[in-house]
Amino acid sequence: MTPAPGPEPRPRALVLRALGLGDLLTAVPALRALRHRLPAHEIVLAAPERLTGPAKATGLVDRLLPATAPGRAVPGSLAWQGPGPDLAVDLHGNGPASHLLLRRLRPRRLLAYRHPGTPEIAGPRWREDEHERHRWCRLLRWYGIPADPGDLLLPRPAEASPAPGAAVVHPGADAAARRWPAHRFAAVARELRRSGLDVVVTAGADEGRLARRVAEDAGLAPTAVLGGRDDVPFGRLAALVAGARCVVVGDTGLAHLATALGAPSVVLFGPVSPRLWGPPEHARHRALWHPAGDDSPRPGDAHGDEPDERLLRITVGEVVEAVRALPEPHGESKAGGPPTVVTGTGGLP
Repeated sequence: MTPAPGPEPRPRALVLRALGLGDLLTAVPALRALRHRLPAHEIVLAAPERLTGPAKATGLVDRLLPATAPGRAVPGSLAWQGPGPDLAVDLHGNGPASHLLLRRLRPRRLLAYRHPGTPEIAGPRWREDEHERHRWCRLLRWYGIPADPGDLLLPRPAEASPAPGAAVVHPGADAAARRWPAHRFAAVARELRRSGLDVVVTAGADEGRLARRVAEDAGLAPTAVLGGRDDVPFGRLAALVAGARCVVVGDTGLAHLATALGAPSVVLFGPVSPRLWGPPEHARHRALWHPAGDDSPRPGDAHGDEPDERLLRITVGEVVEAVRALPEPHGESKAGGPPTVVTGTGGLP
């Protein structure tokens, strides 16, 4: 007797986004569009293994394929098993390095921006002055996949917040150019504490010394610091942010987590314009930026080893007032468009 045929293998779509937490969260609208368009596919995300928790929390990814490279470079290879993917989507960049990495897997179809180095890919034209959420949604729309950059919210975490109603202060960033001075974060934390708010200082892996310094200078107990030696487990971090009264943070991953969870936030920008990486236009988000006449999208070096001059123009008093102007947290709502940006000449405190 001939055995009954087994079920057809599930088609697979591979998405390359081997970058950081903020990069993953700005790609949520594009991932959601792919999930809606490909309900029967297994969606595999090529990203750093540390993003397993955030990727799962989106509810849009079936499996994470670990992939990393130094800085924002393209991984040299992907540990893909079996036949090539039915679809490969390049959400990593717009150059031959990422295009050819995916082409080597022999996907049936590849979605990517066009580039002179890979003329066989007839994608849309890359734009430098474009917000990341809009960039990847425009790519998908060019290929006939409806995508809404405002469809960016994550489900609220089931885990209880370790500090409900607290002000979350996050002084870290992966480059000094986007790291506001520690003594200013401490001054903000001190003022928020004086106003009656509980304050929690969060830290990513290896940021413990910075977070402890901010907490100590602000007069907070050591227990006010979460993380530092390692990343805060994502479920706990998401619960903290979702239940926060506000989040005060630079241009880094935690800012995007606040956006994705609908938490009120004040985000401090320096070398890169908030119109490229800022929160959406909504009363619960305030993006502070002082370009002082140069409002080009990238007036500074985002990976520089000194705090950017535009970042240093943001004062302690300005941040405290921005926090006080935030509305009380409320339920989820759709949000899109450019961020609400407060600009001016600024000055040192």
